[in-house]
Amino acid sequence: MPYFYRVSPYELDPNSILLEPSFKHLFGTDRLGRDLFARLMQGGQVSLIIGVLSAFIASFVGLIIGISAGFFKGVVDKSIVVLIDLFLTFPTFFLLLALISYVNASVLVLIIVISVTGWMGMARMIRSESFAISQMPFIKILKIANLNPWKIILKYYTPLIAPIFFISFTFGVSGAILAESGLSFLGIGITPPQISWGTIISEGKEVISIAWWLSFFPGFFIFLVTFSLINISDYLQSKTNDKELIGV
Repeated sequence: MPYFYRVSPYELDPNSILLEPSFKHLFGTDRLGRDLFARLMQGGQVSLIIGVLSAFIASFVGLIIGISAGFFKGVVDKSIVVLIDLFLTFPTFFLLLALISYVNASVLVLIIVISVTGWMGMARMIRSESFAISQMPFIKILKIANLNPWKIILKYYTPLIAPIFFISFTFGVSGAILAESGLSFLGIGITPPQISWGTIISEGKEVISIAWWLSFFPGFFIFLVTFSLINISDYLQSKTNDKELIGV
């Protein structure tokens, strides 16, 4: 941000309180005279970091758990199914609220908490795909040959499951950004002086009747990013399906 927009997101200006968007302040200013565009750029970094890292961790955990269930089957699979069902019993957002209420929120804490509540969908998809891969003749031959299980998983399972991983990851980033924004909007996520898109919306809700831009622009950025990521996910999924049809 400093390379193309050098306005500080923390600079107070009592002479520029709640100014509408203009050439001087592209997205207007907030109740303390701070430039909204600068704050959106700074807050976007925090929101995207939380979204990307938490989605990656959740997808990676789901990948390991899902492959383990599909490959080892039996007791391992049954135990994993019980664990997944146990987590899915609680609505994700309420589980987030319950976990975050016991710790002081920070970027690291939110990444961990969102990751803990976001791996189940990935694990179920990977488990289903792993069962299908396990039925392939060459996998059965490798198992009969007593090849190291982890070597089979890393060399043969992972490349076949990679498209699903990336689809889940892109979808997970948008979900994580929405989760962080929701928590910050409720006042239990990112707290000042840190900035995120959720905190900016929360700050603008009290003056929305006279300063619409404070809530509109961060909301629009959240919509734009999540809409783009969902479309990327759909594109990857369609490409994966096309390859599967060609293979058939």
